[in-house]
Amino acid sequence: MVKSYHSPQPELLKPGVKAPVQETLLTPRFYTTDFDAIAEMDISEYDSELLAIVEELRADYNRHHFIRDEEFKQCWDHIDGETRIAFIDFLERSCTSEFSGFLLFKELSRRLKQKSPILADAFTFMARDEARHAGFLNKSMADFNLSLDLSYLTKTRTYTFFPPEWIIYTVYLSEKIGYWRYILVYRHMEAHPEHQIYPLFRKFESWCQDENRHGDFFKALLRSQPRLWNNWRSRLWVRFFLMTVFATHTLTVFERANFYESIGIDPREYNTKVIEKTNETAARAFPLILNTNHPDFYQRLEKCSENNVKMQEIDSSDRPNFVKLRQKLPLILSTIWNLLRVYLMEPIDAESIRQTVH
Repeated sequence: MVKSYHSPQPELLKPGVKAPVQETLLTPRFYTTDFDAIAEMDISEYDSELLAIVEELRADYNRHHFIRDEEFKQCWDHIDGETRIAFIDFLERSCTSEFSGFLLFKELSRRLKQKSPILADAFTFMARDEARHAGFLNKSMADFNLSLDLSYLTKTRTYTFFPPEWIIYTVYLSEKIGYWRYILVYRHMEAHPEHQIYPLFRKFESWCQDENRHGDFFKALLRSQPRLWNNWRSRLWVRFFLMTVFATHTLTVFERANFYESIGIDPREYNTKVIEKTNETAARAFPLILNTNHPDFYQRLEKCSENNVKMQEIDSSDRPNFVKLRQKLPLILSTIWNLLRVYLMEPIDAESIRQTVH
């Protein structure tokens, strides 16, 4: 069994309203960027592809799929104990992540309206999707007598500035890894209906199609900017963001291993499958991908996960802060060392893969 960190009971702002989780490296972040720089991007080479994706987004194929049907209208008190706590944590972080995407896309659509109508339309439709997802997740939390105050989150959350190229890399990967996370859970539930503890999982097939379309839009946007994929700097950045997203996913899955085990999913197998599928998908957009078949690849990511769990246990203790820092320092250095080793592994040339396929 995978060792995981057990989340404490939810802290409330007021009755029924959950206090946001403390911001850490693993909690979903809120982003801002240089909106003018995005507006000035020359996307003319990919106009037709971007327009086709915008029309797909405009069609809103999933508008009738996110409906709380009769299956939701029941008492969920039978989901209790660690499973209940872990599921609420899953709902909250997913809701926060979707709401973060909504805020970023909404602001992009507003800022780009006059300068780049194609991009403005795309971000308007993607903001619509993210808002729908966040709202659905928040209503699911309400089934467990909790909810998030999203307006409170908007005002109190720290906003992290990312330059446009970082936004494009990270959102592309976020949407594509989101697709694989959702579809693999959906397929697992189809094969093992006895683990279908809550009807939200039935919505994941439609959900992941939204994620996929968003990822396709960011892929086209990325490929429209040669500086993001055809020089040595971009290749270094791509390696960094692939490593970061895969490491974050590993830490998150293993930290919440008890949740995945409660729905019959082996956390290690799930993490491996999500990373491998996302890495394969990234070969369609990036100049290179990581060598996930390297014998040390998952071993080093899992070592980072073990360090993360140990650091959380130290943080939750009642020891003085200086003692905590001293105990955590070797774990921090170990994590940095293992991530550096993953980063330095020889990557796979994705451009040659694409040429072979075509």
